[in-house]
Amino acid sequence: MRKRHLALAVGFSIAALSSSSLYAEQFSLNAIGIVSTHQHHTALERDFYATLGERTGLDIRVNFNPLDVVGVNMQDTMRMVSSGSFDVVETTIGSASRDDPFLEGLDLIGVSPDIDTLQTTVDAYRDVFSDRVADRFNARVMGLWPFGPQVFFCSGDVASLADLRGKRVRSFTPSMSALLEYLGATPITLQFAEVYPALQRGVAECGVTSPTSGNTGNWPEVTDSLLTLGVSWSVQAHMMNLDTWNAMSTEAQEAIAEAYADLESQYWDMARTLTQDAVNCSTGSDSCEDYNRFDMTLVEPSAEDVELLNAAVSEVILPTWSETCNANYSECSALWNSTIGEARGLAIE
Repeated sequence: MRKRHLALAVGFSIAALSSSSLYAEQFSLNAIGIVSTHQHHTALERDFYATLGERTGLDIRVNFNPLDVVGVNMQDTMRMVSSGSFDVVETTIGSASRDDPFLEGLDLIGVSPDIDTLQTTVDAYRDVFSDRVADRFNARVMGLWPFGPQVFFCSGDVASLADLRGKRVRSFTPSMSALLEYLGATPITLQFAEVYPALQRGVAECGVTSPTSGNTGNWPEVTDSLLTLGVSWSVQAHMMNLDTWNAMSTEAQEAIAEAYADLESQYWDMARTLTQDAVNCSTGSDSCEDYNRFDMTLVEPSAEDVELLNAAVSEVILPTWSETCNANYSECSALWNSTIGEARGLAIE
């Protein structure tokens, strides 16, 4: 495995000593990071925090742990960074959106069909997203990046999106649940660590996650069909408490922001380069390098699948999300239309 793909981290609590010199500042950082089963992503995050002082030239001590190691629920991460319980958190935007629907606008089902389009979408929304996080959660967005396309791991034979009708499917965002209901499936909201036993016991018949996450979570042990229609991207964020951020000198802020920008770039690269290998390994292809080998049946999306997903976007996803979001934040649809909507040629009426 590439050395840059080393571990993710958990917790930052910063105490900055007032000084005009960058090197006189001392930081004790508390951070929570990616669930440890995402082995390659967690390795990169862990390495990042272990070498942050070296990267920035700052006197930094970091206490890092994955979410599952400290027993933190992903849905609680925004409240934890807002309160300063942790100085830095890593979170899934779809889960965080339960505290504010506006956040999910970054990664709505079906809006970004490929990773280059997703990059355009994220860049278009980044500023308004960051402003909202600062105002609503007292946090600074340090990086935004995707795990990879969110695909379907299913028990039994599933040959198309239409075959999800009547099945119980793990979901982790509101718009994903809206898609599943549109397809006639029953969404079941589960944290990542809960999915394997749910699939094993038949509580869920399918689960949605990235090929990399599903493979490292051993989902292919309890599923048979891998439908590789990417419906979203599980966009992730690193966020820092604003009080922590504001306690730093301008020079320290610049150094740390640059380090996180580099980390974000590496995660985007992982999404681009590791996804196909994870698919290959999960389906028993000879072209399998960095993941565990299984023997799932590969199901590639058809034109009918893509057409059905696009219909769901216009008929259900955008109307449902905007109604919920506007009720919470009156500028929601207007901001989305002027950013992602303009970039993608879409409009919420």
